[in-house]
Amino acid sequence: MFNENIIRLRKYRQMTQEDIAEAVGVSRQAVAKWESGETIPDLEKCRLLADLFEVSLDDLANYVPDENMGLDVPPKGKHLFGIVTVGDKGQIVIPAKARKLFDISSGDKLVVLGDESQGMAIMKAKDFLNLANIIRKGL
Repeated sequence: MFNENIIRLRKYRQMTQEDIAEAVGVSRQAVAKWESGETIPDLEKCRLLADLFEVSLDDLANYVPDENMGLDVPPKGKHLFGIVTVGDKGQIVIPAKARKLFDISSGDKLVVLGDESQGMAIMKAKDFLNLANIIRKGL
């Protein structure tokens, strides 16, 4: 998992093992051993790798593409929670992982925002109203 993530991220960024080695201060052979699964870098090197690839340390170490629709490690702070189905009346079920991460509970009010060129966004109504008040006060 860890070694496969390093390989995918390196190839996605079109970097060589030598590029990675230079960026984190090790030999190319060390990177080759990480990619083969023969060794694992220490925590500080893992942090440097996560920063280099702009992913979370947790995703670098634990992300499993097969559990995420075959997609590679997402950038830090970006999430794919899965696919939802829209019901007859337009209702959707927000995946449990998203509800937990964004502290959404039964009965919470949400605002649905839309931009025809960029898509939709959902946020808590109280957060939206707080943001609107900040903007209003600034004008």
